[in-house]
Amino acid sequence: MFALNEIKSNPEDNTNREQFSLKRIGNLIKEARLSREQSVEELASDLKIGSHQLKAIEEGNEEELPEKVFIKAMVRRITQKLKLDTEFIMNDFTTERQEIKIEKKVEEVAKENNKTKKSNNLSSGGFWLFILISGFLGLIASYLIFNLFPEPFQNQTPKQELFKKTK
Repeated sequence: MFALNEIKSNPEDNTNREQFSLKRIGNLIKEARLSREQSVEELASDLKIGSHQLKAIEEGNEEELPEKVFIKAMVRRITQKLKLDTEFIMNDFTTERQEIKIEKKVEEVAKENNKTKKSNNLSSGGFWLFILISGFLGLIASYLIFNLFPEPFQNQTPKQELFKKTK
């Protein structure tokens, strides 16, 4: 059995993680094929795929391949035919794609947090504005009540006088 760790790819040749993963898997497939002394044409014929597609997989050239779901299916068939650890390889293929999704999710969550912070700042500002306006309206209402309807308040006896009268 081959291990992906034994294969050395040049990361400078790759522009993104998905290509890097496909290139590593392609190198593994190529080494396994060569160790079994099979040509690209022989293996492609056995698998009933085009030799240009097998070459593209071995080179990690995704532009020459169909949709990603088909690439994954082809890689699975090739690794099974070469009797490689298919699950290990497919997990590597899937893990690389999940890392990209996780990075995108982290970016989305960070953007959402920034939006939430901005809305929280607006909410707290709105809260203090509400308190200020409520206080101002309360003062105006008190002023109007005491100045427009002074008679009930003027006819009342202060508490101190009530205490004196009852004693």
